[in-house]
Amino acid sequence: MTPGLALMLGGLALIDSTSFGTLLIPVWLLLTPGRLRAGRVAVYLGTVAAFYFCVGVLLTLGADAALLAARALVADVPATTLKIGQLALGVAVIAASYWLEARARRQEGEPGKVQRWRVKAMTGSGSTGALMSLALLAALLEVATMLPYLAAVGLIADADLGWQLSGVTIAGYCLVMTLPAIVLAVARLAAHRRVEPLLQKINDWLTRNTARVLGWTVGGIGIAITLNAVARLLLEP
Repeated sequence: MTPGLALMLGGLALIDSTSFGTLLIPVWLLLTPGRLRAGRVAVYLGTVAAFYFCVGVLLTLGADAALLAARALVADVPATTLKIGQLALGVAVIAASYWLEARARRQEGEPGKVQRWRVKAMTGSGSTGALMSLALLAALLEVATMLPYLAAVGLIADADLGWQLSGVTIAGYCLVMTLPAIVLAVARLAAHRRVEPLLQKINDWLTRNTARVLGWTVGGIGIAITLNAVARLLLEP
């Protein structure tokens, strides 16, 4: 594990920590009136972290085989063609970021399972099973669009860390993903009245800007891929 890889993974994990499932729903739970039921927050965050850990392990197990197959497939492809393909991929990701943002904006305010389970979670009327279902639903809805997480899994697989270190790294990534919500939960327990205005501001900001953050995140990855392809086309022989 190099310092550069650790830094990149930490940055990607912090981006993922601001998503709908890892921060907005926990903030909803923390805004529940009255005494905070810390166990409910722990169940929710534990379920989200466990889900992403399992997905990361499964993806890493398949990534090695996929990388070997991809390398064998493109072994005879000219380097220039690969660079142009990377450029096209980057442009496609940028275009997808606008589509994802527009879709997220269209879905804002629509009633659905997440909104109904949110009410149960905030009022405490839902069971532990319902809370875990809420966590799994949020994670399932987001996992396909959480490109920072998928990119991180790709970096871990490509680094050839070995199974044990890869597992520890994925677990650490999932911990960092949930760390802001954990910090806010501890602060809510320690200083309810002083922290509640901050939680409300975070909730308001995330509610207004979730779609935009999704678009920026995906678009930023597309720009990075595109710029790298352009640099390779211009600078590499």
